[in-house]
Amino acid sequence: MEAWKARARKLKSETYSLYLAYKDRRTPWYAKAFAALVVAYAFSPIDLVPDFIPVLGYLDDLILVPLGVALALKMIPTEVIEAARAEAATQMASGKPVNWVAGVIIVAIWVGGLVLAIYWIADLLR
Repeated sequence: MEAWKARARKLKSETYSLYLAYKDRRTPWYAKAFAALVVAYAFSPIDLVPDFIPVLGYLDDLILVPLGVALALKMIPTEVIEAARAEAATQMASGKPVNWVAGVIIVAIWVGGLVLAIYWIADLLR
């Protein structure tokens, strides 16, 4: 269990490092775009697939976020990510950042899907 907790802490730190690398002007635009998506999703207080859904709810936390972080790290120059990791290590001591903008976007996606589903069902019943 301790190994899993250590991996989770490392993932949080790497995700925050991505955020810091995203802000660095030396990071290529395509890496910035991908890193922004990964970081927004990882720090969002709301998941695209809620955790209460059996199996699928944790799929994003166990597979999608680590895979996205790994891919984004490969896109960023080594010197940028090393500097971001050093800065993240000092800043993570004060707590995990939360991205409320991404949370609002995910809620909007769910609400939009719900509205479309209701519209579709109403159309079928007519």
